Amino acid sequence: MKVKANGIDIHYEIEGNGPWLTMSHSLACNLHMWDPQMPALTKKFKVLRFDTRGHGQSSAPAGEYTLEQLADDLKGLLDALKIEQTHFAGLSMGGMIAQAFALEYPGVFSSMVLADTTSRRPENAGQMWGERIQNAQAKGMGALVQGTLERWFTEPYRNSRKDVVERIGNDIRNTPVAGFVGCCHAISKVDYLDRLKQIKVPTLVIVGEQDHGTPPEAARAIHNNLPGSELKIIAAAAHLSNIEQADEFNKSMIGFLDSASKRN
Repeated sequence: MKVKANGIDIHYEIEGNGPWLTMSHSLACNLHMWDPQMPALTKKFKVLRFDTRGHGQSSAPAGEYTLEQLADDLKGLLDALKIEQTHFAGLSMGGMIAQAFALEYPGVFSSMVLADTTSRRPENAGQMWGERIQNAQAKGMGALVQGTLERWFTEPYRNSRKDVVERIGNDIRNTPVAGFVGCCHAISKVDYLDRLKQIKVPTLVIVGEQDHGTPPEAARAIHNNLPGSELKIIAAAAHLSNIEQADEFNKSMIGFLDSASKRN
């Protein structure tokens, strides 16, 4: 299904029954990144998944995007669906969008799960993301697949679950270059760490122990600056901890969401 919001078409899916839970995926993925969570979540929640601007079946306009723009896309989607309050889970870029949204639109999120994400860009962000942008523009997304998969999954998982790794590799390959580039510009400028104390939302921070892109230190920084947040470090997982250790991820997230739901 699609709605027109904030000047673009946003593709989304809704499944399950219960309180609203909205889920936002990583760069170069799509809403199906959350497939391992759906059987457990839809028993307890009405789950809204959507493709971020530039990804999946949503529009991919050319140009530089901002995290605030991506948050406005989300607000437009929620407004179109008449959702006034929702729990929210975002991984990597999705977690950055969550922070931008919570700062811009307080009161909408009942709780947040921030997975494998960061609140502050590293010092070399401009150069690192600039190189990935140049690669994508010059050689296409296929040139980024191998290196990305090596960052996103541990070597034992890549060797044992070639089927899953191949599926995610195809998602990377099929991401529109314009969408990838636009979102790279957005996430390369993330800088919310000093403002996190303004967010008054129950929050669970999750990170894979072997996530080198948004490492445990970044998760601890969020946890230390976001009052009342909880921190969960998942062993034997890299960046896509929701896929690599789905059972542990689901257990932690559902336990937190159940607790947060009782508080509301």
